[in-house]
Amino acid sequence: MWILVFFDLPTETKKDRKAHAQFRKDIMRDGFTMFQFSIYLRHCNSRENADVHVKRVKRSLPEKGNVGILTITDKQFGDIELFHGQSVKKRPDTPQQLELF
Repeated sequence: MWILVFFDLPTETKKDRKAHAQFRKDIMRDGFTMFQFSIYLRHCNSRENADVHVKRVKRSLPEKGNVGILTITDKQFGDIELFHGQSVKKRPDTPQQLELF
């Protein structure tokens, strides 16, 4: 599973900028990486694990701004086509899944 977090947060005032920075730090601390400006993603091994991380994002929501959370499967993410200009860009690597007994 992949979780994508999209956000558009205000940065007009010092308080807004602080909330924006804190939200970014919170989701990055939870293992999200930047995919594009204001789009962060994280790989999860199961739906249950994804639900845990979605709840953490929801707890970190700032007072103002727009945030979207999208959860998709590895197959759906694998169908993404990425471009840099007209050149095809490589997809982010899927982390290796570990099995613990």
